[in-house]
Amino acid sequence: MEPAEEKLLLASLAGGDREAAEALVDRTYRRVFALLCRLSGDPDLAADLTQETYRRAWAALPSFDGRSQFSTWLYRIATNAFLNHVRRPHAVVPLDEEHGNALRDGSPPQDDEVIAEQTAERLRRAVLGLPGELRFTVTARYWGEAPVAEIAHAEGISEVAVRKRLKRAFRLLAANLQEVLP
Repeated sequence: MEPAEEKLLLASLAGGDREAAEALVDRTYRRVFALLCRLSGDPDLAADLTQETYRRAWAALPSFDGRSQFSTWLYRIATNAFLNHVRRPHAVVPLDEEHGNALRDGSPPQDDEVIAEQTAERLRRAVLGLPGELRFTVTARYWGEAPVAEIAHAEGISEVAVRKRLKRAFRLLAANLQEVLP
């Protein structure tokens, strides 16, 4: 979305224009949802957290100062919504029917599928274990598909600093993932 178009939509939204809100959601929903899917590993939880992200964004809209793009601001809100969810205690939930039936039947899930899920979960946990500024930079860049320049602007740092954060994060991820391998 072009910055001028975004500013017009945000101004209209501040004036109570529902169509502006819908237009902003239409243009950002897919990436916010994808980011939360990658963070959580659960599409249902990601859908709930995406809704929570927009609820928080609309409530905090008067505090949006426009230093970053709206989508980058949403990524930060989405990441915080996920981290708050992880930090809250949760009730134990029984296995869903699909997994429960597979276990009762004694038929193991497909090996390749299990390996892919385990790999994705290990990577997700490793990314979540990064220090805050590195975690945001990695998730915004690769899971939220934000450009380096946009992240730099949102964080108030240079593009070189963003690239250094990414390089440092990759070293930490590689070391963390190497430790976990058998």
